[in-house]
Amino acid sequence: MTRLIKTTASGPEAGGLAGLGVVAAAAAIRNGDISSESYTAALLQRARMHSDLNAFITIDEAAALAAARDADKARAAGSTAPLLGVPLAVKDSYLTQGLHTTLGVRNLEGFVPDEDADVVGAIKDAGSIVFGKNNLVELSYGLTGNNSPYGQVKNPHNRDHISGGSSSGSGASVAARIVPAALGGDTVGSIRVPASLCGVVGFKPTTGRWPRNGVAPISHTLDTTGVLARNVEDCALIDHIVTKAEATAPSGRSDLKGVRFAYAPRQYLDLVEPDIEAHFKETVRRLRDAGAEIVEVDLGEGFSSLAETATWNIFFHETMEALSDFLRRHNVPATFDEIYNGLKPGLKEAWAQVVLPSGPGYVSADTYEAALTVDRSEIQRRFHEAFSGSGTEALLFPTTPCTAPMIEHQSKFLIAGQEVSDLALARHTVPTSAAGLPGISIPTGLSTNGLPIGLEMDGAHGRDRRLLDLARRVEAAAGALSSPV
Repeated sequence: MTRLIKTTASGPEAGGLAGLGVVAAAAAIRNGDISSESYTAALLQRARMHSDLNAFITIDEAAALAAARDADKARAAGSTAPLLGVPLAVKDSYLTQGLHTTLGVRNLEGFVPDEDADVVGAIKDAGSIVFGKNNLVELSYGLTGNNSPYGQVKNPHNRDHISGGSSSGSGASVAARIVPAALGGDTVGSIRVPASLCGVVGFKPTTGRWPRNGVAPISHTLDTTGVLARNVEDCALIDHIVTKAEATAPSGRSDLKGVRFAYAPRQYLDLVEPDIEAHFKETVRRLRDAGAEIVEVDLGEGFSSLAETATWNIFFHETMEALSDFLRRHNVPATFDEIYNGLKPGLKEAWAQVVLPSGPGYVSADTYEAALTVDRSEIQRRFHEAFSGSGTEALLFPTTPCTAPMIEHQSKFLIAGQEVSDLALARHTVPTSAAGLPGISIPTGLSTNGLPIGLEMDGAHGRDRRLLDLARRVEAAAGALSSPV
């Protein structure tokens, strides 16, 4: 279900234009090879063609085309803004001035903010156009792309399968070549999971490195804004623009000679589909062939359960306060109680159990403090020891333990013969979030069932630019982006 605010303009066939990434499109517009208006029109046509994916809640076609025409005038006047005229999609948890922002809930379907989230302001200042607002799981609370009021987001590789979530529309729209990149959000894996399942690149920065102001929160400790794109270079450009970090030239190397990676089979291969494990091992072999040294590490007894328990205790305890504060500070026309009362039954029941202080599963203040100060510190210590003890720069593992489950089985499905819930999709991404590390998921091919497989790389805290350069080189050696439609 997409609110298309339509115009009568009709663009050309998407053709090759839809295949352009962010860096390529920006260069083509800057050089005068294409106009922003023709590029935007082609992408709008593609959005209409693939509206059944439910990747968007709102697209204002007239506003997007008007912004594109303004970008073309700015270019003619000499502007060299780095994203000039490039349309990007925005997860509908971000405030966007003058454009509907729903947070994925019915209560806010008519809400039009009078301010932009800081990240949206940053890409606009760099010349980008807000193409539309991506569908998401209600309030970003889920991993499958199932949104009750605005529809299930479907996987472009097979529409019977989920997209992943909560940045579900962001992943699907990039994979379907509707937009070259989309802003997302990641608390326990909500960028990396849909990136893996939809076959695109998903970058979660070091927690706190990207601004979060103006983005509906779940957890002030864990929330991270970030981006999904079709290559690492595009993620690196947007990271540079958003953080205003000092420009650092990539190494320029495509080989991996002298690079040392780690992998932890005890923690990340203990419950995965056989196809995923075989593909991961083949990817490791290809990276070694490209010159990388890859060593085995062990993150210690009970690491996975420690990370999951601590993360969910922080996640659930912080939601009510974080969301209530956001609604007040940004003059959002709904209270926490009104939003809670309007949730779909399953989500409302879950909140009644673990989010509301009156719930039987509500995390006590003491348990929360222990998760925050003791358990989280222990997780960070183990990651640090793994990196420093092995002399490695990044940890490699399958982003998700399986490919995208079928929509009809998204709540309960099998991984390696064991029944799991949808929370298992974040089994590998949760520790990264708990530790606040930067992580990036790269598509490395398709499984035997024709669905994408992702490889995650986690770097040391604050070493985002180095991680992006390493990811670019891994992408050259083992990346395998495929276009589903």
